[in-house]
Amino acid sequence: MNKIYCSTGALIGRPNGRDYRLLKEFVPRLNCDGIELMIYPDWYADPEALIHYIKPLHFRIPVLHCEKAVSEHFSKGGEEEEQEGFRKFEINCHIAQELEAKKMVFHLWNGIISDSHIENNIAAYEQLHKTAEKYGLDLLVENVVCHKDPMTHWNALAKRYPDIHFVFDTKMADFHRQLDLLYQPEYAWLKEHIQHYHVNDYGGEYMEWTNLKVLPVGKGHIDFKKFFSYLRETGYEGDFTLEATGFDATGKVDFDLLNDQFTQVREILQKET
Repeated sequence: MNKIYCSTGALIGRPNGRDYRLLKEFVPRLNCDGIELMIYPDWYADPEALIHYIKPLHFRIPVLHCEKAVSEHFSKGGEEEEQEGFRKFEINCHIAQELEAKKMVFHLWNGIISDSHIENNIAAYEQLHKTAEKYGLDLLVENVVCHKDPMTHWNALAKRYPDIHFVFDTKMADFHRQLDLLYQPEYAWLKEHIQHYHVNDYGGEYMEWTNLKVLPVGKGHIDFKKFFSYLRETGYEGDFTLEATGFDATGKVDFDLLNDQFTQVREILQKET
C-alpha cells in the first residue's frame, strides 16, 4: 500500500527559526504515514545535537532530504569546493543512517545557478552514490528546476549511470512544462529509475522564477487524477512525499491545510485502485 509522507520543510523554515525542536509538537498533529526530514544548513554546526533530539522521538523517517546547496560546491569546481561538497554530503548521510532513513533525496543541481557547470555535478555523482551506499542509502536525484531543464540532465545521467535512481517532483516538472513527458512512450524507461515521488501543485507559468511557491494539491493547475491514473497503470507501488508550505510569515502552521491534502491524495489513490 502506498504511504504518504510530509516534508518537514512544510512545517519549519525561516519564520520559525528552522528549529527542529518544534517537530516534537508538530509531527504528531499530522495525519500522514511518516516524514521526509529536510536538512537545513544551520544544522551543520552540531549534527549530533539534531540526532540526539530527533532519535528518541521515534518518528518514522523513511526519507531524508539532503541539504539543498551541497551540489553548488561541485558546480563551482576546484578541489577545495569538491572536498567541501563531499564533506557536507557525508554529514547528511550520517544523519540519515542514525535516524534509520533508507532513501536520500538529493539536488544534484540546485536551481538556476548550480547547473551552470552541470558536467561537474554529473561527474560528482559517482562518488556521491558510493558514499550513500556505504551508509545504506538509496540516493535519489531530483528533477530540480534549473537554468536548462531537468529532463535533459536526467537523460545524461541515465546514459552515464544506467542504474541511477530518481525522485520525480510534479511541481518541478510542471515549472518546466515537462510533467506530460512522464506519460509519453519514449519516456517509459523512467519507471525503472523513479523510486519516489514528490506530489506538489504549481500555479505559475512556464519557468516563472518569481512564482516558485509549493502549493497544496488542488491549489494549482496540475491534473492529479491523470497523474495518479498513470502511476496505477504502470504499477507503481512506492510512496509519496507532500511538501506544500504549511506555515505563514509568522511561522504558524496550518495543520488543517496539510491534513486536507493528505486526505485528498488518499481519496484519489483509493479511486485508482
